[in-house]
Order: sequence, then C-alpha cells, then structure tokens
Amino acid sequence: MRIDCHRRCICQTTILLLLIVFRAATQQSNDCTVKVTLLQLNDVYQFAPVDQGTRGGLARVMTLKKQIAQESPNTLLLLAGDTISPSVESITYRGSQMIDAWNVLGVDYATFGNHEFDYGPATLLDRMRESRFKWLAANVLDRATGKTFGGTDPYVIREFQGVRVGIFGLVLPETKSTSRPGPDVEFAGACETAQRLIPQIRNEGAKVIVALTHLSMREDKELARCADVDVIIGGHEHTLLQSASGGAPIFKMTADARELGRIDLNISQATGELESIDWRIIPVTSEVTSDPQFAVVTNKYSGLLKELARQVGRTSVPLNAGSAANRQQETNVGNFVTDAFRRATGAEVAIINGGSIRADSVIGPGVLTRRDVLSMLPFKNKVVKLQVSGDVLRSAIEHGVARSAEDAEPGRFPQVSGITFTFDASRTVGSRVTSILVNGQSLDPSRKYTLATTNFLALDAGDGYTMFKGAPILIPLERAPLDADVLTRAIISRRTIAPRVTGRIKRLDKAQVRLECKD
Repeated sequence: MRIDCHRRCICQTTILLLLIVFRAATQQSNDCTVKVTLLQLNDVYQFAPVDQGTRGGLARVMTLKKQIAQESPNTLLLLAGDTISPSVESITYRGSQMIDAWNVLGVDYATFGNHEFDYGPATLLDRMRESRFKWLAANVLDRATGKTFGGTDPYVIREFQGVRVGIFGLVLPETKSTSRPGPDVEFAGACETAQRLIPQIRNEGAKVIVALTHLSMREDKELARCADVDVIIGGHEHTLLQSASGGAPIFKMTADARELGRIDLNISQATGELESIDWRIIPVTSEVTSDPQFAVVTNKYSGLLKELARQVGRTSVPLNAGSAANRQQETNVGNFVTDAFRRATGAEVAIINGGSIRADSVIGPGVLTRRDVLSMLPFKNKVVKLQVSGDVLRSAIEHGVARSAEDAEPGRFPQVSGITFTFDASRTVGSRVTSILVNGQSLDPSRKYTLATTNFLALDAGDGYTMFKGAPILIPLERAPLDADVLTRAIISRRTIAPRVTGRIKRLDKAQVRLECKD
C-alpha cells in the first residue's frame, strides 16, 4: 500500500508539473512575436552596378536577399515603383530587361512608378504579362471598365505564422501629365483610395497595413495622416529619406539599388497587432559578392553592355547629372544640353525640363562613354524648333518654377540656354519670376522668339507645359534629331568638354535664407 500511495503521489505530482509546464508553454506561445521582414528597393533603372561599379547591382542584392531570408524566413522583397523606364537599356528593350532581372531576383510585389507609363499603356501591359510577381496599384484605373489598370490587385493579404499583413499600392496622380498613360487611364487620389480599401483589408483579418507607394514625400505624409497605415514603403525622390507622419514611418531609398532597405515588423502572434518596427539601411557595394544565378540576365544582355562602354569623348570637369540638382537649380549639364539644342537648331533660346536629365549621378572627370550620354537623355525625345512670343516664354518659366517651394523635386524645373532669369519661390505661384533676359536683353512680351525644346514639352505638353500647344513649328517632328544624338555630336565636336554654371538661374529666396542664417 505504501508503495502504491507513493507511486500515486509521484504520478499526481508529475501530472501537476506537466500541466504547469504546458500552461506556461501555451502562454509563451500566445505571447510570441512574429517577425516579418520587408526588403525595399525603389527607382531601379538598371540591373548592373552603377557609380563605376562601386554601388548597386541586382546580382549583389540577390546575395543579400538570400542571406536575410535564411535568418528571417518571413521575408518579402518590395519594389516601390519606377523600373521600366528611363534607362539606356530601355531605349532598346523597353523595360523587358528589368522584368527579366526582377524575375530572377525574385521580387514579391511592385507598384507602378510614373515612368512605368513612359512607353504607353500597351507596353506596360506587355511587361506585366512577362512578370512572375504581382503588381499592386489600387488607384490606377481603366476608364472603360472602372477597374484597376491591367487587372492588377489593389491589395494582397499575406499570412505568416497566423498573423496577417495587408499590402496595397498607390501611384502619383500627376503621372497623368508627367508620363504617357494615354486617355483611358485615370489616377484616383491616394487618400480617398486608401480610406476605401483599408476597411476591406481589415475585414479580411489583416491588422498590419503596409502602403507600397510611388508618391512624393509630401503626399506620403498626407497619406499617413488621412489613412490608418502602419508603415509606408515609398519611392520617387531618388533621395535617402526617412520620416514619420500620423504615427506611421516612411522609408525611401535613393536609386539603382545603391542600398537595400530592411524593415522588420514585430507582430504579436496573440493579437495580430504591430508591436514595434526595426529598420536599417544596407549599403550595396562592391564588397558584396554577386549571386552566380543572376549571370543568366547579365549574359543575355552582354552585347548591349559592351556597346554602351564605347568611348564618345572626355570631360575635364565633373558633370552634374544628378536628378535632384537638375530639378532645383542651374547645372553644368543642363547648360551644356540646352546650348547643344540651341546650336543644333539655330534657335535663339532653349528650354528643357530638368526631369529629362536622368543619369542621377555626377559623371567624370575622365572618359565619356555611350552609356554616359544616353543615361543623361534616355527618353528618345526629339529636338524641335518653335516660334513663341515673349509672353509664352515667361509663362513657361513661371510654370517651371511653380512647384519650387514645395517639398518636392519638380521635373518641370527649367534648364535654359539664351535666357537668364531670377525667381523667388516665396512669392505667389504665377508671379515668382522677377526678371528675364534673352541674350542679354529684357524679354519683350510681344516679340516672337525661336525656341529649341523637346517634343515632350512642345507637342505632348509634358510636365504641364501646355503653353507651347499651337505654336508654329519650324523644325517638325519628322525632321527633328534625337536629343541624345544632338548631345553626342556636341561632345564629339569638342573631344573634351568643360561646361560651367554661368549664373543663368538665380533664386532669391534661397539666397535670403543663407543671409539670414549667416546673420
């Protein structure tokens, strides 16, 4: 009996201990945190490394992605827009080379950038059919059907270890005027779209909401304030930016995969709610080895890559082809390009939109290759010659600086030749230009001037330059040279170039800010 009682006591004690351990384990499981890792890229126009091979390269990103996925299995690679255009390779392949690259790398979700529409909606639909990943664009609509363009999903919901994460995509509404989406594609407002979608996403069980956007920072901040999102993965500016608004962090990388963003969402398994966010920026440098599996893409396009390395000329000074610079101020590249357009056409003045200069880097000094030239002007625009009044010239320059006071890098910003102008962005839109000289003389509002510009501005009213519509065309489109060919000939004729900033564009409000800071 004593033995039996002793055994019974041991058994009861064991059961009690097991119950305690089980309950503790259950409680620990309920309190477990699920980590979901978002890898971010945006504005990636070429798969090869940039900056003389020192930065970027999707083969290197592939190596990093695999390393991170081993450590964090719940990993998604997100692309926040702009990849099909513009680039040197896309002049030939219209973005199909980038789809090949993303398919091999293994992107999970992408939203459109404004430049996805540069070759028109039909080409974008072709690229979407080639994609082995999902495009998300909730506010891009087909007018004929009222549904999303190309049948894209407005959002997706992914489940990881019992927690659900909703992801939706949004695109710049101004794409309607800054690219070529055609008359049948509409862009709804970001806030109204998000406010409509998020309740649907939450009704399907997702308590963590990710907005994958290609908007300006100003618009991303508005989105964070007007909609209940947890994090915004954005693009567009080509500037490394981190901000927060309405309680939601906003992340943007620069361009061409110079860095990889890593955002870890720490989610309660018990409640599905977001507990915290960890993030870091991972430089993509030549110290990262290339994944050998990516060679299939590099080998496919090796012929074009070799042709792009061909020398055209030299520069003895650094060429400022940075995106931000050409959208905000006079640059030596803007001066050289517009001077070349003016000489090639025999026009009195030249104007281009700063957003058409796309190399997004400082080039040289040293050898200038075919890639360098085409990267500066990759859109295959033509250089046309118009006759316009002085009033139209003033209207064009006013339009060019109309957004210079905003938290943005406006593509419409004018780079000029034969023109000197001063503006004050603190003044009212439409009256910011305080002086304009044409070849040293005051602008005559009623006089007719000859103008060299691109068909994108003159004929397509690109970037909102509607004032050129209807102007007499002196060099029509069918006889107009390609912009990159004009630039190439200008470099070859000099062999070595050394363009300078000469004071063509003066901004008073920035000068005043500097003076106030100094005092």
